[in-house]
Amino acid sequence: MGPVGAARIPKLAVVVAAALVPWVLASPAHAIHGAPGGAAAPTESESSATTRTGAALVPYRPAGAHPVLTALSVPKTSTVGKPPKVTLRVSEPGVGTVYVKVKLTPLAGTPGSPLLVRMGWVHTERTLTVAWPSGVTLAAGSYHVLVTGEDHNRAALVELAHISRVVRLEVKAPAPATSPSTPPATTAPVAGIPSPAQSAAEGAVFPVQGTFNFGGPENRYGAPRDGYFHEGQDVLTAEGTPVVAPYPGTMTYVTYQAGGAGYYLVEHTHVGFDFMFAHCEANSFAVKAEQTVSAGQRLCLAGQTGDATAPHLHFEMWPGGWHAPGAKSIDPLPYLEAWASEKG
Repeated sequence: MGPVGAARIPKLAVVVAAALVPWVLASPAHAIHGAPGGAAAPTESESSATTRTGAALVPYRPAGAHPVLTALSVPKTSTVGKPPKVTLRVSEPGVGTVYVKVKLTPLAGTPGSPLLVRMGWVHTERTLTVAWPSGVTLAAGSYHVLVTGEDHNRAALVELAHISRVVRLEVKAPAPATSPSTPPATTAPVAGIPSPAQSAAEGAVFPVQGTFNFGGPENRYGAPRDGYFHEGQDVLTAEGTPVVAPYPGTMTYVTYQAGGAGYYLVEHTHVGFDFMFAHCEANSFAVKAEQTVSAGQRLCLAGQTGDATAPHLHFEMWPGGWHAPGAKSIDPLPYLEAWASEKG
């Protein structure tokens, strides 16, 4: 018999209490609804969507989880100029934001440098559009679009089995349309645009800033070619001679065509002309697409890229827009001669 006053405790109760002690010590404090003091009890939705660590609620994130690229939309082909629209979507359970980067890389034979866009910390489960830097243009060629990223735990972005983080993009130049085999029957002045004399009086600048000549019959507008006619006037000059804008305007194309025009530019002017300058020297562009230029501003250097066999500027004039629907080229020689005479 034990000491007087000692309470008898059933052995079973002792065993149960002992078993519960570790559970109580290891479990975070739970408040009872309606009871004073303590932490607020989690709602049913909070309990199912979160894991309790002490008194703090944190999003549930499975061990070893990674952000996943669940959608990437890149067109198979695009035209020279602005980069095309690219959209993507990233997911990761319990994670609100992921750091994302998109890299556009020109492949072998395509001019240009890699372009990296840091999209930063973007929201998951949203369709996002890549914001390309203003003024960036793509030349004709092949590119890779690569998406990379990581979450706050530095877990790298991964891809689904059917969605690749690397997509190929083909950028195509608007190749000069095949011209008819017979040139226009007349080179009469076109209504609404200045005549050669008027354009010279307005201050039009001869496009080649150096010694030049107009070559022979094969260099003329309308000269026969294999299945088409020559749609411009050649201005023969030395390699590296500056080529400039005849009129103020905006550059609509600054790009490359292998085997044809080579490195070429197109300028749109306020007087109704579009000018095309072909066979520029490689890596000599001094302007970008959508850039505004003034009369006499350098555009490139004369070269012999594309299918040219000697250094020269191939110069075209298009009232109504370069290869625009319904537009036709005109003989540039009368204008070039008028501008050359003003040049002295």
